[in-house]
Amino acid sequence: MSEHDRMQNLLVDLDKGNSFQRTSTQMKKQTVLLFAAGLLGFLSVLLGASGKHALKDQMDTEFYSGFETGLRYHQIHAVALLSIAIGSLAVKNPKQAGQLRLAGYLILAGILVFCGSLYGLAFSGNMSLGKITPAGGFLFMLGWLGVCRASLCSEP
Repeated sequence: MSEHDRMQNLLVDLDKGNSFQRTSTQMKKQTVLLFAAGLLGFLSVLLGASGKHALKDQMDTEFYSGFETGLRYHQIHAVALLSIAIGSLAVKNPKQAGQLRLAGYLILAGILVFCGSLYGLAFSGNMSLGKITPAGGFLFMLGWLGVCRASLCSEP
């Protein structure tokens, strides 16, 4: 579809009075990952500073090591999530954008499960939280494979 045709369709939708509402809803769905990346980036800096200054001397060395591992994966994957979110907004192929968003949601889930379980273990000492950490790592791997899958999407 040419740019002229898209503009023509937009004008027709505007005449129907429903374009703004539909576009507003689509933008919310499309920018969730961008918001999540910003929030997770902020939290990684906050947790990193807090952990380094407030927790290092109070936490068992093994637990602190787990905290640092969670923080490292958190920071790396927050940047990856930001890249995926921006990429999903930039690509013109809707199928590819959708595949990128799916990969982003998998990485988001990986951050929550993998890093969250390591943070919980470090702060609470509850060793059973370590049992779910590998599930978060698996979600990370699925997310990265999702990026590979998105790269294989052909033009519609």
